[in-house]
Amino acid sequence: MHQEKHFQSSDLVRDIIIGMADGLTVPFALAAGLSGAAIGSSLVTTAGLAEIAAGSIAMGLGGYLAGVTDVQHYASERQREYDEVEQFPEKEKHEVMEILTEYGLSEESSQLVVDNLSKDKDRWVNFMMRFELGMEEPDKSRASKSALAIGLSYIVGGLIPLAPYFFTENSEQGLMISAAVTVVALFVFGALKSRVMQQPVLAGAIKVVMIGVVAAAAAFGIAKWVG
Repeated sequence: MHQEKHFQSSDLVRDIIIGMADGLTVPFALAAGLSGAAIGSSLVTTAGLAEIAAGSIAMGLGGYLAGVTDVQHYASERQREYDEVEQFPEKEKHEVMEILTEYGLSEESSQLVVDNLSKDKDRWVNFMMRFELGMEEPDKSRASKSALAIGLSYIVGGLIPLAPYFFTENSEQGLMISAAVTVVALFVFGALKSRVMQQPVLAGAIKVVMIGVVAAAAAFGIAKWVG
């Protein structure tokens, strides 16, 4: 028996990727910049932890607001469709006909579908939401799930480049260890992300590593130059 295989957790994976990508990159760049200013490892860890806390809250809140906005936008568009079906039924029927004929149905078959669909306003509106506007009803609990996934992923990602500074007194030594650990983490993360998204694994991993390295190098260089 043929079984179709489709990825079912795209929203969750997207949130984890967003949180982890920024979590690995931003604290790494911050720590590199502070190391370039030649301050102690304790100050790097303090500033890094503060950034991780603020970043995870900000990113999580952003994910929450995006989820809430999706729900509100869908509800608004759905109510608008109900109003249009009520006020302009013939126009809406014509739009259904156009959609069905675009999918290859004959005019007779399309008319039969329109006649049956227009008898149930809920199904009629659902059809218009899906096929006219291309909108799927969002999960009402997604906002909180998104906030949690992004926030936790940011924390996990941020602790990786920051961890070496906990065990070194010299920030430059901490940077060397952090850079090695973070490059490996970025490569693994990039490879896994590319694999999940069914993209070239090696190219995706290298791209993620380059983004992190360039950001950290820029922060380090600016700190050295200003200092």
